[in-house]
Amino acid sequence: MAHTFEELKHKTVAELREIAAGVEHEAVKGFTQLNNEHLLQALCQALNIDMHAHHEVKGIDKVSIKTKIKELKKQRGEALSAHDHGQLKKIRRRIHHLKRSIHRSTV
Repeated sequence: MAHTFEELKHKTVAELREIAAGVEHEAVKGFTQLNNEHLLQALCQALNIDMHAHHEVKGIDKVSIKTKIKELKKQRGEALSAHDHGQLKKIRRRIHHLKRSIHRSTV
């Protein structure tokens, strides 16, 4: 039976130990002594399951926004060295706005 990280995360230690008993892998060796967090990591390693969920960005072009942010960071460095506080504030707000647009589009 194929397990997912979300499914395993919500199981009790006893249920995780039952699953580990049926797995022949070096990572789950000594599974009776492991707590929930360590047992979950060992099972994910033994079953080749990703430990986190992958998010996608939908509705915007993330690559172009990231390149704009990189350009703005260069400008930010120049404004910082020139002690131009007005320009520095504008650049920082623009970077913040672009990063927030990426966060809002993440699902």
